[in-house]
Amino acid sequence: MSKYSALFEDEDDIFLGSPKSKFFDVVFNANNDVACYELEDMITRMATMEMMLEEKMGSLEEIEDKIKEYKYSRTVEIEGHSKNTYIYYMGAILSKSE
Repeated sequence: MSKYSALFEDEDDIFLGSPKSKFFDVVFNANNDVACYELEDMITRMATMEMMLEEKMGSLEEIEDKIKEYKYSRTVEIEGHSKNTYIYYMGAILSKSE
Protein backbone atom coordinates (compact mmCIF):
# COMPACT_ATOMS: atom_id res chain seq x y z
CA MET A 1 0.00 0.00 0.00
CA SER A 2 1.44 3.38 -0.93
CA LYS A 3 1.73 6.26 1.46
CA TYR A 4 -0.99 8.06 -0.52
CA SER A 5 -3.57 5.27 -0.43
CA ALA A 6 -5.14 6.75 2.71
CA LEU A 7 -6.16 9.75 0.62
CA PHE A 8 -8.47 7.55 -1.41
CA GLU A 9 -9.89 5.57 1.51
CA ASP A 10 -11.04 8.53 3.59
CA GLU A 11 -14.61 8.31 4.85
CA ASP A 12 -15.18 11.91 3.72
CA ASP A 13 -13.48 11.79 0.33
CA ILE A 14 -14.68 13.63 -2.76
CA PHE A 15 -17.50 11.11 -3.19
CA LEU A 16 -18.74 12.03 0.29
CA GLY A 17 -18.46 8.67 1.95
CA SER A 18 -17.19 5.15 1.87
CA PRO A 19 -18.95 2.26 0.15
CA LYS A 20 -20.20 1.23 3.59
CA SER A 21 -21.70 4.63 4.41
CA LYS A 22 -23.25 4.92 0.94
CA PHE A 23 -24.71 1.42 1.25
CA PHE A 24 -26.49 2.41 4.46
CA ASP A 25 -27.66 5.67 2.89
CA VAL A 26 -29.20 3.64 0.06
CA VAL A 27 -30.75 1.04 2.38
CA PHE A 28 -32.38 3.69 4.56
CA ASN A 29 -33.60 5.84 1.67
CA ALA A 30 -34.50 3.34 -1.05
CA ASN A 31 -37.81 1.64 -1.64
CA ASN A 32 -38.42 -0.31 1.57
CA ASP A 33 -39.60 -3.47 -0.21
CA VAL A 34 -36.52 -3.55 -2.44
CA ALA A 35 -34.12 -2.91 0.46
CA CYS A 36 -35.80 -5.64 2.55
CA TYR A 37 -35.60 -8.09 -0.35
CA GLU A 38 -31.88 -7.47 -0.84
CA LEU A 39 -31.16 -7.70 2.90
CA GLU A 40 -33.08 -10.98 3.04
CA ASP A 41 -31.02 -12.19 0.07
CA MET A 42 -27.82 -11.34 1.96
CA ILE A 43 -28.97 -13.30 5.02
CA THR A 44 -30.03 -16.27 2.87
CA ARG A 45 -26.61 -16.28 1.18
CA MET A 46 -24.83 -16.17 4.54
CA ALA A 47 -26.98 -18.98 5.93
CA THR A 48 -26.29 -21.06 2.81
CA MET A 49 -22.55 -20.46 3.10
CA GLU A 50 -22.60 -21.38 6.80
CA MET A 51 -24.40 -24.63 6.04
CA MET A 52 -21.92 -25.44 3.27
CA LEU A 53 -19.02 -24.74 5.63
CA GLU A 54 -20.56 -26.91 8.34
CA GLU A 55 -20.77 -29.81 5.89
CA LYS A 56 -17.11 -29.38 4.92
CA MET A 57 -15.51 -28.26 8.19
CA GLY A 58 -17.59 -29.45 11.14
CA SER A 59 -19.25 -27.54 13.93
CA LEU A 60 -20.08 -23.84 14.03
CA GLU A 61 -17.59 -23.40 16.88
CA GLU A 62 -14.77 -24.74 14.69
CA ILE A 63 -15.88 -22.50 11.85
CA GLU A 64 -15.97 -19.45 14.13
CA ASP A 65 -12.39 -20.17 15.22
CA LYS A 66 -11.27 -20.46 11.60
CA ILE A 67 -13.10 -17.24 10.68
CA LYS A 68 -11.32 -15.36 13.49
CA GLU A 69 -7.95 -16.67 12.30
CA TYR A 70 -8.75 -15.80 8.69
CA LYS A 71 -9.96 -12.30 9.55
CA TYR A 72 -6.78 -11.64 11.50
CA SER A 73 -4.46 -12.91 8.77
CA ARG A 74 -6.26 -11.42 5.74
CA THR A 75 -7.57 -8.08 7.00
CA VAL A 76 -6.67 -6.03 3.92
CA GLU A 77 -8.17 -8.52 1.47
CA ILE A 78 -11.34 -8.82 3.55
CA GLU A 79 -11.73 -5.03 3.66
CA GLY A 80 -11.47 -4.89 -0.12
CA HIS A 81 -13.96 -7.70 -0.58
CA SER A 82 -16.33 -6.06 1.90
CA LYS A 83 -16.22 -2.82 -0.08
CA ASN A 84 -17.03 -4.73 -3.25
CA THR A 85 -19.94 -6.44 -1.51
CA TYR A 86 -21.33 -3.11 -0.29
CA ILE A 87 -21.08 -1.74 -3.83
CA TYR A 88 -22.71 -4.84 -5.34
CA TYR A 89 -25.74 -4.75 -3.03
CA MET A 90 -26.02 -0.97 -3.26
CA GLY A 91 -26.19 -1.33 -7.04
CA ALA A 92 -28.77 -4.10 -6.77
CA ILE A 93 -30.98 -1.96 -4.54
CA LEU A 94 -30.63 1.12 -6.71
CA SER A 95 -31.29 -0.72 -9.97
CA LYS A 96 -34.45 -2.32 -8.60
CA SER A 97 -35.67 0.93 -7.05
CA GLU A 98 -35.88 2.78 -10.38
